Amino acid sequence: MKTIQQEIDERTNLTSSNKLELLLFRLGEDPLLQRSELFGINVFKIREIIPMPTITAMAGSSPHKMGVVDLRGQIIPVIDLAGVAGCTPKTGLNILLITEYARTTQAFAVESVEDIVRLDWRQVMSAEGNSASGIVTSIARLDGENSERLAQVLDVETILQQVMPPAEPQAEVAKLETQVQIRPGTVILAADDSLIARTMIEQGLEAMGLPYLMCKNGKEAWDQLQAIAAREEAEGKTVQDRIALVLTDLEMPEMDGFTLTRNIKQDPRFSSIPVVIHSSLSGATNEAHVRKVGADGYVAKFAAEELAAALRHALQGR
Repeated sequence: MKTIQQEIDERTNLTSSNKLELLLFRLGEDPLLQRSELFGINVFKIREIIPMPTITAMAGSSPHKMGVVDLRGQIIPVIDLAGVAGCTPKTGLNILLITEYARTTQAFAVESVEDIVRLDWRQVMSAEGNSASGIVTSIARLDGENSERLAQVLDVETILQQVMPPAEPQAEVAKLETQVQIRPGTVILAADDSLIARTMIEQGLEAMGLPYLMCKNGKEAWDQLQAIAAREEAEGKTVQDRIALVLTDLEMPEMDGFTLTRNIKQDPRFSSIPVVIHSSLSGATNEAHVRKVGADGYVAKFAAEELAAALRHALQGR
């Protein structure tokens, strides 16, 4: 039998092998198909799972914000995740998932929790363009490549933006006055699977005066990097003549940010290119893995000033 420490170590080491653990849950029946579908969320973002407590409704709350709950002295907003997804719970909203995303803590109300599954990121495929609502970032094949059992991985960043938008969403980017300098002719290669996150990154990079190439996941960024290297080599140049820095999310379908970073740092063609990880995953464990795979910086989403400082520091270190 595994000890608790062995289980913790094993789970932590998933980030070294392009794997993740997904908590599976249900939200109720889909109105069109009239069946209950599986949804998933990365276990690293779950702080705890609790039975539904008493919720205090807040006057003037936005749609799908049920209210707040007092959890050991911390007031946490509660989001009706079934309502956001357009599902109808048959037994009610019975469970709260307490999550931590991008410097915030919130609770998602769900009907039931099913299981925790361990997957390779290659089993997780992008859903962009296939999700009418835009709140599903990827589809996980739960039983391998030819699996018919699928789980929808929700784009929590987009959901939070919809349900609890900041009072002045562009204020921080608008007041960003500091420009970040890179060598003329070079660009930032960025990767993020969330549409809302890509939009915010693009706005931030433009405010810093930085040209960029944007990719939707780590594999796309890796393929792009190799293609650029081949083109530059054909012209008698190096990839560093085109790419100044790589900015990457951690959680991405097909290839996560840890694997992308490790690939870059282990390839002699790319190893001198600075890599900054920009993620809604936070905490000492993830920061330790960032250092282990050789990244040159880590910044939690999304604070434009901190992102600018992290980019500037990584570029100067080069």
